Amino acid sequence: MLPWSAELAGRLDHHVVDSALLRGNPLGDPHERPLVVYVPPGYDDAPERRYPSIYVLLGYTGHVAMWFNRMPFRQPYPELTDALFAGGVVPPAIVVYVDAWTSLGGSQYLDSPGTGRYHSYLRDEIVPYVDARYRTLPGRDHRAVTGKSSGGYGAMVTAMLAPDVFGALATHAGDALFEVSSRRSFPELARRLRDMYDGSYDTFLADFRGRLAGTKEGDLELLEMYAYAAAYSADDDGTVRLPFDDTGAVVPEVWRRWQACDPVVMAGEPRHAEALRSMRAIWVDAGNRDEYFLDFGAVAFRRALEAAGVPDERVFFELFDAGHGGIEYRYPLALAWLSRRLAE
Repeated sequence: MLPWSAELAGRLDHHVVDSALLRGNPLGDPHERPLVVYVPPGYDDAPERRYPSIYVLLGYTGHVAMWFNRMPFRQPYPELTDALFAGGVVPPAIVVYVDAWTSLGGSQYLDSPGTGRYHSYLRDEIVPYVDARYRTLPGRDHRAVTGKSSGGYGAMVTAMLAPDVFGALATHAGDALFEVSSRRSFPELARRLRDMYDGSYDTFLADFRGRLAGTKEGDLELLEMYAYAAAYSADDDGTVRLPFDDTGAVVPEVWRRWQACDPVVMAGEPRHAEALRSMRAIWVDAGNRDEYFLDFGAVAFRRALEAAGVPDERVFFELFDAGHGGIEYRYPLALAWLSRRLAE
């Protein structure tokens, strides 16, 4: 495999979206955001044809330019996408690579007074932007959302929160079952805060922002927890509430706010269960050695789908032999499955 990019059969268009919803966000992050749109081979040759659209969400710390990073002996996702549709076997689709990065590393694709209106940005600005500029098939039955890790979380919650916009989803090792995947880290993080930063997140953040990121042990883990808290449990004035105290014990009233954002818990609520039943296709997978135990989250979400009454024939579920990383080969598998379902 060549270590540089090859010519695509389709086309990648690079845009900058000026977001009114992200203007003045609490973190002061840019309101102008990059957006990359892949159009499949033959798009320009058939001006009357319309296409399903699939929106791709990044994991924590991800920004859209990272889709073009090239690892040894592996192709970036846009090239995997192109190879999939260039074969002519899979029904073609427009694939949209969305940026929802924040200076805390991520937004979880939610509206939050701690980070900004990233769910609304995707639903109310990005989707109409794409539909206005590309020949998409109108309607939620021909539109899907997909992602890995925090991107998989975003796919699950976006489909539940906006079933009028998205009619299918795919989640690869998406954040779920917080009781198992998140809560276990509270005591270790409380100890790091105590021993390194006098128990203060303000002290950690000031230190982190004043030096090269990642040069102290626990940098990413501490920042990630704060980013999640900013998404799940920020007060109306933007104050970020942690789900644990200085002993690592759960703060019940804050933890309840986290659980309300857990896809497994959300799926049990009547309105979200109804949204999931309306999905044309739901793909759920994870590596069976996931370091964050998101394989258990995948199992719990699959069971929640069953309890919600989602027909088995609309769901693909698999645990495969892997950890959390290096699972990019799963992306085109889900993309092909979604494309076929959206084209029906």
